Amino acid sequence: MMQFHWPWMIFLLLLPAVQWLWRRSAAEISQEQRQRHTTLLHPNLAQLQQAFSASRPGDSAGSRLHRLLILLLWLGLTFALMRPQWLQPYTQERIEGYDLLLAVDASHSMEALDFSVQGQQVSRIQVVKGVMGRFLEQRDSDRVGLIIFGNQAFVLSPLTLDRHAVRELLDNLVPRIAGDGTAMGDAIGLGIKKLRERPEGSRVLILVADGENTAGTIPPLEAAKLAAAEGVRIYTIGVGSHRKEVPIFEEGRLVTRTDLGFDESLMRQIAEITGGAYFRASDTDALEKISARINELEKTRAESRTVYVPRPLYRWPLGLALLALLLLGLFPGARMRRLAGGKHA
Repeated sequence: MMQFHWPWMIFLLLLPAVQWLWRRSAAEISQEQRQRHTTLLHPNLAQLQQAFSASRPGDSAGSRLHRLLILLLWLGLTFALMRPQWLQPYTQERIEGYDLLLAVDASHSMEALDFSVQGQQVSRIQVVKGVMGRFLEQRDSDRVGLIIFGNQAFVLSPLTLDRHAVRELLDNLVPRIAGDGTAMGDAIGLGIKKLRERPEGSRVLILVADGENTAGTIPPLEAAKLAAAEGVRIYTIGVGSHRKEVPIFEEGRLVTRTDLGFDESLMRQIAEITGGAYFRASDTDALEKISARINELEKTRAESRTVYVPRPLYRWPLGLALLALLLLGLFPGARMRRLAGGKHA
């Protein structure tokens, strides 16, 4: 579909007509005044007038070509100023899916080495990357976002259909990037703020933490009650062990700490308040259980909207005007003869 952005510029086409009418009226007045004050005595006046009218430069082919080029030049400039544009329809479709927001603990405690894989000790954050990475691969057609929290909570990725980009961000996550503490309540509050803008029925927050809240301004249970009021379901995944002594790297040395416990009860309460469920990261069936529970929820309805992207077309009339101007420069003779004819007349 074609339209003009400045259609009122079409009134510029009237200027040559106004100028021509003004010159014509001025010429008639001037000729009438000359006839009143000048008398031409010639024995064959009729033949003389016929000879002059037959040789007027204004009737030559060159003059007509000149007027045509002037007309094309003015038309091209006018249509270019009207800014013609082609409106290309673009349809944006949003398929059905869920709105999943991952809130991952990135505190110092996630560096604890209380897991083992094939006889080798691995940190909690490595387990999280493996578990949630596989989970993201299963969530086709879902919008996924990522929140990390330490002393504070931050949105690392908004809700997006590009789950591969979210997984890459998760794989590159480094503990302590948001501080040493664990602001679990603040992370839930931030997740509620982002999910409350989405349609009801598919708001899901997956909280991955070691179950101890050591920072932030919002108590986790109060944040869970707010999530329940906003219709946000929270599925909690506990990362950690019940060992009293947990090895962890600090300042390049492997030390043992006794204050890196794992509070499962808090994680369970958060899930129960919001109608979600609690799982252990070490449970091999955890991913399938979470996926099955999420699939029971109502999907976000598909949305489709069409927008028109304008493509400017002013180059074509402007090119026509420049071509006419070029031809006027290449054939100036018609203009010179017209001016000369006007002087002799």
